[in-house]
Amino acid sequence: MLDFVGLGLFDEKDISLKGLEKIHNADKVYVEFYTSILMGTDLEKMEQLYEKKITLLSREDVEQHAEDWLVDAKDRNVVFLTGGDTMVSTTHVDLRLRAADMGIETTLVHGASISSAICGLSGLQNYRFGKSVTIPHPYVSSRGVRVVSQTPYDTIKKNIEAGLHTAVFLDIDKDKGYMTVNQAMEILLEVEGKLGEGVMNDRLAVGIARAGSSFPVVKADYVEALRNYDFGGPLHIVVIPAELHFVEAEALVKLAGAPEEILENVD
Repeated sequence: MLDFVGLGLFDEKDISLKGLEKIHNADKVYVEFYTSILMGTDLEKMEQLYEKKITLLSREDVEQHAEDWLVDAKDRNVVFLTGGDTMVSTTHVDLRLRAADMGIETTLVHGASISSAICGLSGLQNYRFGKSVTIPHPYVSSRGVRVVSQTPYDTIKKNIEAGLHTAVFLDIDKDKGYMTVNQAMEILLEVEGKLGEGVMNDRLAVGIARAGSSFPVVKADYVEALRNYDFGGPLHIVVIPAELHFVEAEALVKLAGAPEEILENVD
């Protein structure tokens, strides 16, 4: 048996009772922290609370050498832990399919997801979100050219045209670190400067930091202002709203400190 267990958003205490029960009954427990990471804890704290040895898997272990540890689940109970909800990442869906090909039965124990948390924290309505996107860190090509992805900008543009909000995930890189809301705003404005399509000009955005913690930061303002706002430590995420419903606008003003002028032209 292979049990996929979502750990929730912030620390070792976010796990469900059902997930904890799965861990207690497991012969082996694995965790990966490259798709998401719990910033309020570490492996030692998790092992102490869960009373079980946990093996940390690298990206290569999960994506390239999964069969090396999946085989344990053929005759033992194995638990695979992830931050957030267990099947949000396509990487985890792929693991489940590989396990099925190996004749391994799987179960899912869901955890709190950032996809729903951003709605609760901001007051934006969950059914009004379109395609999500990730802003990657810029990089320098082999020819020495700085490369900035235009995909996030294009995705935001299409969602806005369809009247849909955009959840913008921020890159986690082992060398460049955790992207901040501020860096994300700079990148989007840089692309705006190149394309000049007016997508980000005077655009309202919402920055959220440390969702799931006791004191998350939620701030709504125009992109130009958010790039200088202090959100504190990671993890950060951004939402770019489309046209707002009046309840959404009121929520952003009262819950996220948005400029009150956004209340003037909403239905």
